[in-house]
This record gives sequence, structure tokens and C-alpha cells, in this order.
Amino acid sequence: MPSIGWTFLTNHAHVLLAVAREPTARLRDVADAIGITERAAQAIIADLEAAGYLERERVGRRNRYTINPVGRFRHPAEAGHSIGELLDLFAASPDSSSSPLESVKDL
Repeated sequence: MPSIGWTFLTNHAHVLLAVAREPTARLRDVADAIGITERAAQAIIADLEAAGYLERERVGRRNRYTINPVGRFRHPAEAGHSIGELLDLFAASPDSSSSPLESVKDL
């Protein structure tokens, strides 16, 4: 992926959105889609899990991630908004009419 300078969303947001789009994605695939290393994706998943934004469940040889859509943004300027709002905006694929929140649950 070519360098594009700065972006509005952080890598944490990009990982969260990638997991919302494909809850059973391998970390390698998440990292490739975002343009970060697998190790960075793993660290971000650990951050999101520790903060309660997602939960990991082992299913066979893979992980399945469940996002907590009622989790709040961490920065005081956005603290009144939930992660579910971000997912509603960005996680659905462009050709999909369904919301990604249909596949996530409240933790």
C-alpha cells in the first residue's frame, strides 16, 4: 500500500472496522488490508480487547471477534458517541444494504 500521509482514522479504528467487516479474519489479512504489520495488528487487537471494545473467542483453529457497539470513544471530544456509530458509518461494505451491527452483540 503506498504511503498516503495522514488519515482521519487511526490504525485502531481501521482494525476495529476490519474486524467488524469480517469477524473471523486472520490477523495477517487484517494487517494486509490496513497496511500495517501483523505484529502491529496483534498489539491493536490486544489494546481493543483490554479496553472492552471487542471480545475474542476461539472457534476451531481461528478466532472470532465480537465487537461491543455500546463502547464509548476514549477522547473527551467524542465521549458522547458509541463505537456502534462508527461501525454504522464505515463497516458495511459499499454493496451491502445491511448494517454490520446485525452481526455484533452487546457484551
